[in-house]
Amino acid sequence: MNRQPNKDKRSNSQDRNIFRGLAYFSQITVTLITTVLVSVFIGKYLDTKFNTSPWLLLVSTLLGIAAAIMNLFYMGKR
Repeated sequence: MNRQPNKDKRSNSQDRNIFRGLAYFSQITVTLITTVLVSVFIGKYLDTKFNTSPWLLLVSTLLGIAAAIMNLFYMGKR
């Protein structure tokens, strides 16, 4: 029978927790960055289409930042 000592089990558990933490951190980072960047690109596109520079860019950027913060709180509740 091949049994792992308790030390190896704890090490595997710690490794899993580290990888879970890194995955959660990267998910938060990617979510925040993409939310803000998508809103900036949408605002820039609408500004060029309607010739309202820089107003729609500013509004969409602020909305994107608000959405990113809301996503951050939502992810924190999980």
